[in-house]
Amino acid sequence: MFSKFFALDIGTRSVVGIILEQQGEQFHVVDLISKEHKERAMVDGQIHNVIHVSSVIKEIKEELEEIHGPLLKVSVAAAGRALKTEQASTKLNLINRQPLTEDDIHRLELAAVQLASQQLLEHKEQKKGSHYYCVGYSVLYYRLDGQEIGSLLDQQGEEAEVEVIATFLPRVVVESLIAALKRADLEMEGLTLEPIAAINALIPSTMRRLNIALVDIGAGTSDIAITNKGTVVAYGMVPTAGDEITEALSDHYILDFPVAEEVKRSLSTQEEVLIADILGFEQSYPKEEIVDILRPTVTSLAEAIGQEIFHLNNHTAPKAIILVGGGSLTPEITTEICKFLQIPSNRAAVRGIDAIQKLTFEEHVSASPELVTPIGIAMAAKNTPIRYMSVEVNQQTVRLFELKEMTVADALLSANININRLYGKPGLAMCVNVNGQDIFVPGGHGKPTEIIVNNEKVSIKKPIKNGDSIYLIEGKDGEAGTATIADIIEYNGPAKITINDSLHEIEPSIRLNTQNADVATSLSDGDVLVFDHSHTIEECLRLTGQSHLVQWLEPFPISLDGQSYTIQNAEGSILVNNLPASIQSKVKDGDVIHIKKGECPSVQTVMAQMNLLSAKQITVSFQQREVRLEKECYQAIVNGEPVPFTTQLNRNDHVELKAIQLDSFKFRDVFRYADWKMPEQFKGTFTLLRNNQPSTVEAEIFGGDQLSIQLVPAVN
Repeated sequence: MFSKFFALDIGTRSVVGIILEQQGEQFHVVDLISKEHKERAMVDGQIHNVIHVSSVIKEIKEELEEIHGPLLKVSVAAAGRALKTEQASTKLNLINRQPLTEDDIHRLELAAVQLASQQLLEHKEQKKGSHYYCVGYSVLYYRLDGQEIGSLLDQQGEEAEVEVIATFLPRVVVESLIAALKRADLEMEGLTLEPIAAINALIPSTMRRLNIALVDIGAGTSDIAITNKGTVVAYGMVPTAGDEITEALSDHYILDFPVAEEVKRSLSTQEEVLIADILGFEQSYPKEEIVDILRPTVTSLAEAIGQEIFHLNNHTAPKAIILVGGGSLTPEITTEICKFLQIPSNRAAVRGIDAIQKLTFEEHVSASPELVTPIGIAMAAKNTPIRYMSVEVNQQTVRLFELKEMTVADALLSANININRLYGKPGLAMCVNVNGQDIFVPGGHGKPTEIIVNNEKVSIKKPIKNGDSIYLIEGKDGEAGTATIADIIEYNGPAKITINDSLHEIEPSIRLNTQNADVATSLSDGDVLVFDHSHTIEECLRLTGQSHLVQWLEPFPISLDGQSYTIQNAEGSILVNNLPASIQSKVKDGDVIHIKKGECPSVQTVMAQMNLLSAKQITVSFQQREVRLEKECYQAIVNGEPVPFTTQLNRNDHVELKAIQLDSFKFRDVFRYADWKMPEQFKGTFTLLRNNQPSTVEAEIFGGDQLSIQLVPAVN
């Protein structure tokens, strides 16, 4: 079965009337009439003269009625430049909270929408405006603990967040449309929004996962909508459009504005254009020449559009650009926009109504891109019209602006109910200072507000209808936060630590407001708790009365020749569970600690670390046996007393090493180290030999010398 309906596109330059026929999902344009305003009755899409606009509407209505019969109701569109969008996000603390329900998520979304509404009113340019209706919102992101997530339903974590883009429309826009229609004897059947309509016509939902910019270039303004990730993420407007091109032609060729408009339109169909200026001169110009004249203006318009697209799209270029509207026929506009955004020229195109899916049209209806928005308005006004309804919220009458199936949530927003009131207030939190850090114990979560619609308890997503009565029963506040010391700290009894084969129990230290306390003690707001359950090895030695062992692990200091000196590698070692550790290592219950004292150093150790020789040595052969001779190079004095080099030192001993003046080794020195003796019964003479040469006891000897005594028995 076919159904026909009437739609109007009331633009800055002209009004377009459309008769659309629908069968199932298929649409057919039966008729279309376009008439320009006789006076400047519209400014940037806003009706400034209701009477003049209504007269044009009435002319179109009467012409269509002659062919199609009486027209009593009409669908219209609010201009995109009247639409305001705001992004906002809200967060919800999830600690100690049950998994999120659908109601919780929806309340969070509404809180974000309400914040967007507040942001809109806070803008300086909006403070002069009238009341705004929220006509819809889209969720951009859900986040859980800072990470994007597909759904918050049944999720748990520390913090949930939702970010939305909400759309608003001023009341004056709707009222001026209604007034103009009423003067033309028409009743508003449905209302849609121009950018939403154009998007719905050309970019179906399946394409909205792509990052696409739709630009509707009209006479006074250029409307922009951006799609991405399955939704419309931004709307914008540039206050320059086709009239800029017309004015450039008018100024250069001295033309009346309507004549210049005709010349501009002819550029899309003619290669040679005849121009008659206001002085009556006519001349034919090649299209290329006129395009060259317009290029600076076209570039300026393209840059303005490109800049707004770049801004709306988070400072990046989109994947593709679709241009509609009469101004999209401006020569080289797509090339210039692509050049500004630095994208390939084949990523931008002008589309006409022939690109609209499931649409046919009569032969006399052209497939011009300037008709995309009017057709889109007609289709959207039929499929998703905006209507009014009245409901009561807590005995206050609220008029709602419908864009979809309305719910309790929409009524609460229109009634300016603070969404935060839908939750009982959380109980007061308690703050306790634990080891210098403030710890907050949250109060109990409040119970949510009960929502009653027509005496029935419902959720916030409950659909509503005209005349419904909504009543809110405020939720209960949560209880104040409470806790004991055991709730704040981790305590499992004293730690059992073994130190050098001896078992010790080490209790943690618990002091509440400088007084000893038990883990069962209840806490109050402002309490100061000092708790120490993690000890270092050094602290364990102190708590078990073994602090003297710490000295084993410290460096070994002495005074050497009047200067401070630390003997290296003399300190002890620590093993925790047979693994090396330091004095500041943390220990836990069950750990086994072994502390080993370092070896006591000697004077010889000090001399070795200083690369000092304690004695000079040489080796000689005496009586065919090897003999080692030595002479001490230093004298060791410890605490004022001479000592052998093997003497062990104590911490802080005063050590002196006095160098000894050394004489050369003499033959006689060998007798002190050799075990050779003169035979007892020997009588006779002997000769000292050094390297087989006669020598004396005072002769100087050197390492490697061959020494001997040659005995000569006496002759009887």
